[in-house]
Amino acid sequence: MSTNENPKTLSRRAAITAGASLAAAIPLAAISSGAQAAPAASAAIKRSASTITTKDGVELYYKDWGTGQPVVFCHGWPLNSDSWESQMFHLANNGFRVIAHDRRGHGRSSQPWTGNDMDHYADDLAQVIEALDLKNAILIGFSTGGGEVARYVGRHGTKRVAKLGLISAVPPLMLKTADNPGGLPIDVFDGIRAASVKDRSQFYLDLASGPFYGFNRPGAKASQGLINAWWMQGMMAGHKNTYDSIKAFSETDFRADLKKFDKPTLVIHGADDQIVPIDAAGKASAAIVKHAKLIIYPGAPHGLTDTHKDQVNADILAFAKS
Repeated sequence: MSTNENPKTLSRRAAITAGASLAAAIPLAAISSGAQAAPAASAAIKRSASTITTKDGVELYYKDWGTGQPVVFCHGWPLNSDSWESQMFHLANNGFRVIAHDRRGHGRSSQPWTGNDMDHYADDLAQVIEALDLKNAILIGFSTGGGEVARYVGRHGTKRVAKLGLISAVPPLMLKTADNPGGLPIDVFDGIRAASVKDRSQFYLDLASGPFYGFNRPGAKASQGLINAWWMQGMMAGHKNTYDSIKAFSETDFRADLKKFDKPTLVIHGADDQIVPIDAAGKASAAIVKHAKLIIYPGAPHGLTDTHKDQVNADILAFAKS
């Protein structure tokens, strides 16, 4: 598989329309239920102080802070590990080792033309865990990262895992299908793809300044800093990678993966999540995972790891220590 160098650095009406459609509902859906075989164990995983090169040659950037029981964070679309900095800083200062990697095609990682799907994402996560020899780890995924965590469990099991967390996460599925009537129609995701192709930069600005953080709600006070940071992370990601990832987070069925969760699981979701609505996502996942603990934040948006970071930090720390 070939890789590209890391990047260093809709018309508005169409973008806003797509954002509004996205805000109307977003539970993760599925078409890719057929799991591929895990990567052959014969290839070596190469590691440096801040990168891991996977068995198929993709360089993944990662952060590794603090000491103690490892907590591994998986980020959302189209962001990178920087989106977890508040939680990582808090837990590292409270006796935990925290790790987060930039998903393939995102942030400072390589931008492979192919392999931008949940099976590869999960296998990449497995190789990060293996390369760092993490044991008794707590895996926590936000939004698309929640799908990554779920598929990891489905493909690799929980031998190295102590606990699991799904925060504003996309499982069980987002796409509306015959057996998932609460999902979104494919037209919504086609609109996101069209907006990304037409003017990805403007679309990201509109999404961050609107439904992602709930800044489109009456009386909401927008943070330009959060908007800028979201846009910057999104634009660091590869165009092809983020485009393909839309299919990955919208058409992947995680229901079978969630049934394999056999560790204590925390589910956190905002009641006013316009991106991944709680009924078809957080509540549905908690109903599938045995003994899951569901915490609902009244009035909270999708991006609650920033807007409600103090509460999220406290809840994750309490769960990690429990």
